[in-house]
Amino acid sequence: MSTTRAVWLFVAALTAIRFSLLATTDLSFDEAHYWMWSERLAPAYFSKGPGIAFAIRASTAVFGANEFGVRFFSPVLAAGTSLLLFYFARRLFGAIAGLWVVIALNATPIFNIGAVVMTIDALSIFFWIAAMFTFWLAVENPERFRGSWYLLVTGLLIGLGFLCKYTNAFELISVLFVLALVPRLRREFKRPRVYLLIGMFILCTIPPIIWNAQHAWITLAHLRSRGNLDRGFGFHPAEVLSFLGQHFIVYSPLLFLAMAWGVIASWRRINHQFKILFLMWFGLPVFVFYLLLSVNKSAAPNWDGLAFFGFGLVATYFWWERIHTSVLVRICASIGVLVGLIMSVVALDTDSLRVAGYQFPRSDPSDRMRGWKSATEALAKMRNDLEAQLGEKLFLIADARDRASEISFYLRDKRVEGPGHPPAYIPESQDMVNQFSFWPRYDQFVELKPGMQRPEGEVYTEENGVNLFVGRDALFIRAGEKGRVPHNIQAAFQSTELVGTIEVSRYRKVIRIWQMFLCRSYRTLPL
Repeated sequence: MSTTRAVWLFVAALTAIRFSLLATTDLSFDEAHYWMWSERLAPAYFSKGPGIAFAIRASTAVFGANEFGVRFFSPVLAAGTSLLLFYFARRLFGAIAGLWVVIALNATPIFNIGAVVMTIDALSIFFWIAAMFTFWLAVENPERFRGSWYLLVTGLLIGLGFLCKYTNAFELISVLFVLALVPRLRREFKRPRVYLLIGMFILCTIPPIIWNAQHAWITLAHLRSRGNLDRGFGFHPAEVLSFLGQHFIVYSPLLFLAMAWGVIASWRRINHQFKILFLMWFGLPVFVFYLLLSVNKSAAPNWDGLAFFGFGLVATYFWWERIHTSVLVRICASIGVLVGLIMSVVALDTDSLRVAGYQFPRSDPSDRMRGWKSATEALAKMRNDLEAQLGEKLFLIADARDRASEISFYLRDKRVEGPGHPPAYIPESQDMVNQFSFWPRYDQFVELKPGMQRPEGEVYTEENGVNLFVGRDALFIRAGEKGRVPHNIQAAFQSTELVGTIEVSRYRKVIRIWQMFLCRSYRTLPL
C-alpha cells in the first residue's frame, strides 16, 4: 500500500469516528452563540468575522438545527487540514515524513477537540494551511506562469481565513517577510502579482470594516479588552509562564517539547536553508505577538495555534534527520504520539477517567457541554405552566450570553417576539457587551405607527417611539443560588419573585443550577 493511500485511509477512519461523536454532547455556549449568528447573517459580528456563521448556516440548512448540523464541518475541516498538511509535507520532505506529520497532528488534544466542536479555529486553520501551501507553490519556482495564479489564490485564502478569524491577517505579514528576506524573491515587489495578492486580501476585509464602521468599531474595543490592553500595559512574567505552560497541556507535553526543541535548534539555519526560513516566518509573527501580549496578560493557548503549523514542520525537518539514526529518538517519538492520543481520548470523553477509577475533585471540564438541553426542557415546562396560570405569554431573559444562547438553541418553541429577535434576551444595558447588544432588545423603542396606542403606564418614551414590552411579564433565568435578581432587572419590573429552581445532575453531582424569577410588569428605565 502506498503511503498516500495509507494517509487517506487513516484520515477517513478518523473522520468517521469524529462524525459519530458529533451528537454525543450538547453544544458548548460558543457553538450555540455561533448558531444564533447563523440565523442572523451579517457582514461581521461583535467579536469575529462572518465565516463561522455562514458555515453553520450551510450545514444546518442540510442537516437541521441540531448538534450534528452545527458541527458537521468540524470533522470535514479537520480531514481537509490533515490532507493539506500531508501533501505540503510530502512536497517538502517526502511521503513518510508527511505521514508522521499527519499522525502527530491528529494525536494533539487541542486539534482533536476542534475536530468535533465547531469553532472558528477549524476554519481558520484550514485556510491558513491552504494559503501557506499555495504560497510555497508560488515561490518554489516563481518564474513559471502558474506562480501568478498561486499568488492570487494565496491572497484569497488569507482573506477567507481573515473572515473566520482576524488572526489570519498575520499570514500576510509572513508572506511579505519571506519575499523581503529571500534575495531571489525580492524582485516580486516589482511585479503586479504581489499587489494582486494584497488586493485580494483587502477585498475580503471590506465587509467587516464596513460593519464595524457602522457599529462604533466595537470589534477593536473587544480585542483590546481581550488582551487587557484597555487597562494599560504592564510587565507580568508569571503571565508569560502561564501562557507557555498551557501549551504543554493542550498540545501534549512530549509533542510540544519536541516541537520547541526542533524550532530552537533550527534557528541557526534560518538564513542558510530556504525551507527553514519559509516555515519559520509562518510561525514567528503570530507567536511573537501573543508572547508579547502575554507579558501583560496570558493569552489562551489556542490564540497562537496558527503558528505551530509552520513551527511543527520546522521541527519535523529537524527530527527527521535524526529519527533514522537514533533508536532513542524513535522511542521518544512513539511515546509522544501515544501520550497525545491518550490525552485526546480523555479530552473527548472524560468518562474514560471514571472507568479507570478517577473522580474529579471539583468539576468535570466537559460539563460545559452537558446539561443544557435538559435544563432548557425543564425551563420550557415551567414557562408553559406559568403561562397557563397567568393567562399571558412570558418573554425570557437570561443573566448572561452563554445561557441566553443555549436556551435559544434548545428551546423547541422559540417564539421570537419579532423579526431578528432572539428567543431569549440578556438584561438591558447601556454598554455594548456582546452580539446581543446589536439584535432587537426588549428595552428598545420602535416607531409608533399612526393609530397605534402607547402601552398603559409607559413613562420614559422616545419621540415617535414606543416600547412594546411595557406592562408585560418575563421569566428571568440566572445561574447559581443567589436568591435575588440583579439591580437592572429589579428596577425594570414592578416585582420579582423566585418561582423555581432547576438542577441537572450527573453521576450524583450537580452540574447546572438555574433559578427562575417571575418578573411582573416591565417598565422602561430612564436613560
